[in-house]
Amino acid sequence: MSHHSRVPVLSALFGATDAEDVQPPGAAEFIKERLYFATLRSKPKSTANTHYFCTDDEFVYDNFYADFGPLNLSMLYRYCCKLNKKLKSFTLSRKRIVHYSSFDQRKRSNAAVLIGAYAVIYLKKTPEEAYRALVSGSNAAYLPFRDASLGKCTFNLSVLDCLLGIRKALQHGFFDFECFDVDEYEHYERVENGDLNWIVPGKLLAFSGPHPKSKMENGYPLHAPESYFAYFRWRGVSAVVRLNKTTYEASRFADAGFRHLDLFFPDGSTPADDIALRFLALCRATAGAVAVHCKAGLGRTGTLIGCYLMTRYRFSAAEAIAWIRICRPGSVIGPQQNFLQQKQSWLWLLGDHWRSQGSKVDEDHASDLAAGAARLSLSEDHPRQVRVCVCRVCAGRRRRAVASHPGRSTASPERSPAPPARRQGGATWRHAGAANRNVGGRRRRLRPLPAEAVQVGVVVVGRGQEDRSRRLVIGRRVESLQSDLVDF
Repeated sequence: MSHHSRVPVLSALFGATDAEDVQPPGAAEFIKERLYFATLRSKPKSTANTHYFCTDDEFVYDNFYADFGPLNLSMLYRYCCKLNKKLKSFTLSRKRIVHYSSFDQRKRSNAAVLIGAYAVIYLKKTPEEAYRALVSGSNAAYLPFRDASLGKCTFNLSVLDCLLGIRKALQHGFFDFECFDVDEYEHYERVENGDLNWIVPGKLLAFSGPHPKSKMENGYPLHAPESYFAYFRWRGVSAVVRLNKTTYEASRFADAGFRHLDLFFPDGSTPADDIALRFLALCRATAGAVAVHCKAGLGRTGTLIGCYLMTRYRFSAAEAIAWIRICRPGSVIGPQQNFLQQKQSWLWLLGDHWRSQGSKVDEDHASDLAAGAARLSLSEDHPRQVRVCVCRVCAGRRRRAVASHPGRSTASPERSPAPPARRQGGATWRHAGAANRNVGGRRRRLRPLPAEAVQVGVVVVGRGQEDRSRRLVIGRRVESLQSDLVDF
């Protein structure tokens, strides 16, 4: 059927009087005769009955390497505000509203997550319903997202994974756009203001590793532990976990009243079972929030936080990776993605067991609890396959384009613990202050490791995790720690 032969049919369908008022063929419908999503090769002109808008050049993902999304929580919030305003506008009340994207596959996938998330958050659609709408009609499949690395992609994160992660975070109250302080969020995500992102508000904060002293180095702001004290106290952080090599004295946090724990494992690698268990045990035993960092606060940090999401809230690996990246773009890199996927059943089992326990342990016993958890190992009773993978892992510091301002001073979180202006009625993110990438998009960068620093990662693949008998063996070994466990 030619374009001209389709016009009468589409005109009758949409009540249009001419070809210019016809809805683009293949558009995904989210609100009947009101809200649509389309992929177009050229910029359309709005008509008397249809309003078109595009966000491809407004909300832009600032990539590290080959990654291109998903867009962060700040951009999602601003998109939802924009669309709500259009839907409530008197001048657009009788018009169909069409969010369109170009055929650039990367921009198209990011746009699809935006309107799909809107449908989940505001239209109360399930992620599956929103995704079915996105791929309905003549719409082609969406390019999956990939990690922030230079090497071959080993894990694809789909648009549907992102919608599922957003729905799971919404169900557990990780965000509420009715009282979300976007200015505070964007303020603290900046490198000069601390490079902070809440993943689980009020419980888990990811941040870039502190340095011995605050200074500007090659145009890059560095922060000492003391720079974070005011913000951490303001937001109820009571423990700090370091995953990278020692760059500052742990006593500086301890003397200020923060519990400090070192759980080192190599940059770009995955944590051993005992490290993951000690981290989870500390999170369970800590009444306040836990601030976690490695060198950049992306790979190792995101991996252990992913373990917590999967254990505590039963996120799938893909849902956890999606949510963490929406909060803190660039998180979870290379083999760390596959590690979370391979550990999914084990982490779910562990979470189910821990939730079933009624005993509680005082926060002061966190060290004993972590030591007890470290005794749990699957190596004796759980056969394993070992796959060795060699990859150039992306690591290093996230950069801001400040080299052109060598005289610029570093604004630490300690100097500016309060969020910036434009707070609406003093409302904040109801669980805790958060920070993410600015819509303006200052550039964060990862520095690739030199050739001599390439790590050889050993990925442990559980075999027979679906076998109930194996699960029972694991469960019995977990029960041996019953006296050490606390309830979430």
